[in-house]
Amino acid sequence: MMKSKLEYIWLDGYTPTQSLRSKTMVRKDFGGTLEECPMWSFDGSSTEQAEGNASDCLLKPAMVIPDPDRKNSYLVMCEVLNADGTPHVSNGRATIMEGEDDEDYWFGFEQEYFLWDSKTDRPPGFPAGGFPDPQGPYYCSVGAKNAFCRDIVEEHLDMCLEAGLNVEGINAEVAAGQWEFQIFAKGAKRAGDEIWLGRYLLERTAEKYGLWIEWHPKPLGDTDWNGSGMHANFSNTAMREEGKEEVFTKICEEFGKNIERHISVYGADNHQRLTGRHETQAIDEFSYGISDRGASIRIPITTPEDGWVGRLEDRRPASNADPYKVAAAIIKTCKEAGY
Repeated sequence: MMKSKLEYIWLDGYTPTQSLRSKTMVRKDFGGTLEECPMWSFDGSSTEQAEGNASDCLLKPAMVIPDPDRKNSYLVMCEVLNADGTPHVSNGRATIMEGEDDEDYWFGFEQEYFLWDSKTDRPPGFPAGGFPDPQGPYYCSVGAKNAFCRDIVEEHLDMCLEAGLNVEGINAEVAAGQWEFQIFAKGAKRAGDEIWLGRYLLERTAEKYGLWIEWHPKPLGDTDWNGSGMHANFSNTAMREEGKEEVFTKICEEFGKNIERHISVYGADNHQRLTGRHETQAIDEFSYGISDRGASIRIPITTPEDGWVGRLEDRRPASNADPYKVAAAIIKTCKEAGY
């Protein structure tokens, strides 16, 4: 009789930024399918999701993948429900309406983050209480002088690939100790599931090395060091097939009419990052442009070059944003634009 470990993963109720939580269930003769994952419960009073006198919250399995780091194990991404089975207020996945979660919408999230050393309270490569050479040599760097903790990043990539997550790449970012991974998926819920599972595996990998992951969009404060984003690349059938500049223009203009809708779910403390400097547009302004990394939405150069067929990149989401809520807002605005 084979016994398997199922790691149930969910998002807690902490505000303004949720954290990942998980616990292990042992099951016998588990075949690795979502249908075999039972509903489970947890103490919501310990995660800011319930009161002590009515503390049960439910975990509804949403996606299951092999756990590449433990034998006979699986990772189960879950939604949080109230005891009556309705979506909990902290359940960002539930903000994606069923009729909107189809493969017409494709998402590619570029997840930036800082590794963080608790001993120095700085990213690797930063001296305690100080700063290394200014940013510039660290982006896509090679060599121990400028690239830090590559072993953690490579191990994380290998685990994501072994687990079946659709990671499309990694690279060192512009600051020392800052990295990025990219995930592509068809469908908003699938894209969100994969980002959260990728974040979970990253947290657990860094944990083995005594480091933690800093998701804050501007952890180095008011300095000339870039912040961290989760740039959201997106497309739908009209963008991929019609070949009309007006499709992209109309969508971008609609985004400009709904700044607050997007900023409200694009991550806490994002105003510290979206200052109009360091490859960003100001948080209360909106702009778009071809190949413009300082715009709110960048139109990749390949889109017009391919006859106005392709995608857009919303550069505003922060590294700590909930990808479910980001995707939901993008879909809503595109539909209001008529696409």
